[in-house]
Amino acid sequence: MSQTVIQNHAYLIRRNGIFYFSRRVPADVRSRFNKDRVLVSLHTRSLPKAQRSAAALSDRLERYWDSIRLEVFHTRELGLSLVQEVEADRSSVSVSIQNALDSYLRLKGAGRSKTFFQGAERAVGYLTEATDAEELPSLSAADAARFRDHLMGKGMTAASVRRVFGTVKAITNLAIKEYGLAWPNVFANVFIPDDERASTRLPIPDENLCAIQKECVELNDDVRWLVALISDTGMRLDEAAGLLVSDIKLNADVPHIALHKHPWRSLKTRGSERDIPLVGMSLWAARRVVENQQDFAFPRHTNDSGCNANSASAAINKWLKPRVPDGCVVHSFRHSLRDRLRRVECPSDIADAIGGWATAGVGQKYGSGYGLEVKARWMERTAVRALRQEDVLRIKASEKYRNEQQV
Repeated sequence: MSQTVIQNHAYLIRRNGIFYFSRRVPADVRSRFNKDRVLVSLHTRSLPKAQRSAAALSDRLERYWDSIRLEVFHTRELGLSLVQEVEADRSSVSVSIQNALDSYLRLKGAGRSKTFFQGAERAVGYLTEATDAEELPSLSAADAARFRDHLMGKGMTAASVRRVFGTVKAITNLAIKEYGLAWPNVFANVFIPDDERASTRLPIPDENLCAIQKECVELNDDVRWLVALISDTGMRLDEAAGLLVSDIKLNADVPHIALHKHPWRSLKTRGSERDIPLVGMSLWAARRVVENQQDFAFPRHTNDSGCNANSASAAINKWLKPRVPDGCVVHSFRHSLRDRLRRVECPSDIADAIGGWATAGVGQKYGSGYGLEVKARWMERTAVRALRQEDVLRIKASEKYRNEQQV
């Protein structure tokens, strides 16, 4: 394995192109540890990101080592120490990871959606998969670090790892309080390096978008209706997948989607609740949904128990992969719409209103916002004309033939 020390950059080395943090444990606290050097992968090939991560990790280690030095001072110089009987009594409490999960779901799960339960169970499943542990107090800081590495080894982004860790930390914190554990939450201060994948969500080029929209019409099924709907509205996948048929207003002066919260699907921000004009292929998709569905617009992914946007994402991304450049995923439709709005010089506050993006500035909080007519005019300019007139006529003839055959 090739290894390079990075000159003028403290605590950084590079192995096979990947940066690592490497720092000796100070001599005065070394007896507390099982090794004399901290060595951890930063999971990046970018020097600026590695520098930021190394600086943050070094600062965290300094604070940790200072806390050990303070503990030694209290013990040796001031004669203070923990009452061993109380510590032993508390540490003898045995709490299984499963019991901690059950308590969390029972106490925190009231009124929560099915995805809340699924997320907690999935996070604990990852934990036991990574550590083979059964008892919560048996877990160490090394186990927490191994858990992080296990998640990153699955190809998760840093954001996904932080989300899983957030759930496990919440479960652990509740168990510590409920069972009176004299045990630190070992998941609380685990370093999770940034990665480079968050910035690789690229917009889908117009030529690919045209081909995808055309194929959606030709295949004409509920998965392709969902793809077409988000392609010309810029909706988040969970926003679209969680719609009711009644949220689609085709008979309004401006056909649109009235997007709001549902018990089975929340919205990301307050600004996410909005009216979205239907233009281009999104109008075609909305008509197909209204003609073919009853209550839920996409019952394959949504019911009274919850909206499973993850399953929709997996299915759509698998279908998209050979049809889009590397780095493009289902969320790229949203990036694409924003770029298309920029190209037609749509004012940023109108673009924010269309996509439900957070707006900057105090002034944006005043007034009732832009009407559907204004948003529709700008969205009409962005719609990519995926089908020529002869394509439309051919597809209509094909649909008519299928309907006659079914009769």
